[in-house]
Amino acid sequence: MKPRMNTIAMVVSDLDASMAFYARLGLEFKIDPHSPEHAGCDLPGGLHVMLDTEGFRTPFLPGWSAPSGGPRTLLCFEFETTAGVDAKYAELVAAGHRGIAEPFDAFWGMRYATVTDPDGNGVDLYAVLPAR
Repeated sequence: MKPRMNTIAMVVSDLDASMAFYARLGLEFKIDPHSPEHAGCDLPGGLHVMLDTEGFRTPFLPGWSAPSGGPRTLLCFEFETTAGVDAKYAELVAAGHRGIAEPFDAFWGMRYATVTDPDGNGVDLYAVLPAR
């Protein structure tokens, strides 16, 4: 049997701030009843996203430290319209999140923008450009 990727786990420094950020993108995380430092969100199609505090994860990852520099992983959120990309980017930046790339029309046929979540993880916002 081939393994099936069905979960993405992210280590966060502030669980409440991360949950609030992703709520703005439509994700509803629930705190695990067994650990207040762990939250999960089930997405359509069977994907599960987990947020774990640094304190929760470090006992299992000896020597771990938060990465520095730019994001290595980006979560990508598709919007129905290009205006949706622009509006969500503006909302997130106005809420204090860092914009990495302002909305632009990419050569590959999408309206694209990138912000960071509270821990500096990249979050892409995109929509297919209308046919010309």
